[in-house]
Amino acid sequence: MPKKIPMRRCIATGEQLPKGKLLRIVRTPQGTLEVDLSGKANGRGAYLKKDKAAVETARKKGCLQKAFETDISEEFWQKIENAIK
Repeated sequence: MPKKIPMRRCIATGEQLPKGKLLRIVRTPQGTLEVDLSGKANGRGAYLKKDKAAVETARKKGCLQKAFETDISEEFWQKIENAIK
């Protein structure tokens, strides 16, 4: 039987994609935001497509602000853009 590929939904585009094609953003129990490259960090996670257009959409719509109920700093947006390159 083939191995099941975990699917996740991008918060910006709404597309259902394999977990590997998405970037996981985490709000840790301490309340800090991190780009989770391992996909296993503890905390509340949201997925964003590894695509410049998806990041721009998330920024315009305020998707991450809604998902984490917090403001997203300019430095953090830079971290996200560096992670998808």
